[in-house]
Amino acid sequence: MDALTDAELTVLGLLAETPRHGYELERVIEERGVRSWTALGFSSIYYVVDRLAKRGLVEPAGPRGPGKSRVVYRPTPAGLDQCAAATREALARPAPVRSRVLVGMANSSGLPDAEVAAALTERRSHLRERLAEVRAARAAQEPLPTAARAVFDYSEALLAAEIAWTETTTAAYEQERSMDKYDVKQARKDLYAPSAKDFGIVDVPELRYLAVDGHGDPNTAPAYTQAVEALYATAYALKFASKTLGRDFTVGPLEGLWRADDPAVFLTRAKADWDWTMLVSLPEWITDIQVETAVAHAAKKQGNPALAALRVLTLHEGTSVQILHIGSYDDEAPVLDRLHNAYMPEHGLAFNGDHHEIYLSDPRRTDPSRLKTVLRQPVKPA
Repeated sequence: MDALTDAELTVLGLLAETPRHGYELERVIEERGVRSWTALGFSSIYYVVDRLAKRGLVEPAGPRGPGKSRVVYRPTPAGLDQCAAATREALARPAPVRSRVLVGMANSSGLPDAEVAAALTERRSHLRERLAEVRAARAAQEPLPTAARAVFDYSEALLAAEIAWTETTTAAYEQERSMDKYDVKQARKDLYAPSAKDFGIVDVPELRYLAVDGHGDPNTAPAYTQAVEALYATAYALKFASKTLGRDFTVGPLEGLWRADDPAVFLTRAKADWDWTMLVSLPEWITDIQVETAVAHAAKKQGNPALAALRVLTLHEGTSVQILHIGSYDDEAPVLDRLHNAYMPEHGLAFNGDHHEIYLSDPRRTDPSRLKTVLRQPVKPA
């Protein structure tokens, strides 16, 4: 036999107490505050009773009167048996949590923190109103038998717990809003917002990165995808851990160091011959121990082999030439040709480190013609 829904079990249990008609069921449901813990509207009471009757679990207690609303129903023997079995199961087995607020929290990353905090504040007000209603319903029925008292105790405890959770979560969002958030692109505009018109020279200080090394065409090599996923899994684990310590940061853009025995392969786009180190910048306060913990946390969630190869890289590029390239990655060749074969020779400069790219745009959401990439080359006097 099909399992009883919460609404069906509630109505069947009320009829097991004593035969009732629809208006009596509505009165008892209202008086006992049943709607605070189950979805059972007035219009659905007759629908539920009809379903129970069609399943042979309830029956009219006497001859039908002139109106459907005054038909008194009672459980059949089968209804009493199923009510008892379902009641035992409901008492013994915890139900899965299906609160709609969890769906909201899962989707809340798409909203500004201020809107999330405001919505949670409104939720707290509604919860307090509901708790006051439950307590009023309880007071109107005192003294209560043990089972009814337990129902009200449970309802009040759940509402109080929801209020406490809502207050704690709202406070966390309010604290986050007031927390200074470090963004490397804003803090170091000289490094992350160069001119797109011409090459410029910049002095790049010593910086720390999460890093994963690899080889091959980034468009086809599985190791490249694994490297990027490992970097971001670790970076976001660090971000969330840092927030609990009162310091927040925006995860930096993906960066890459590119090298080859012959730099000409960057002009010919012979990608299979490229060696690379993919990077994500680290705020200065993040320690190596925190990185190790974040990697371990990420490894528990995904079996990514690149996590084992992830390391902290300290990089001091010093004097470098850079420019902002706007366009597809494959259109970089003419810019690099000008850099290697015109700008550097004309200014008496030679290579002094790996070719460095910073990907300011998300290629999944940006038209290739509008991609923004910082192209940087460390140099020294020729």
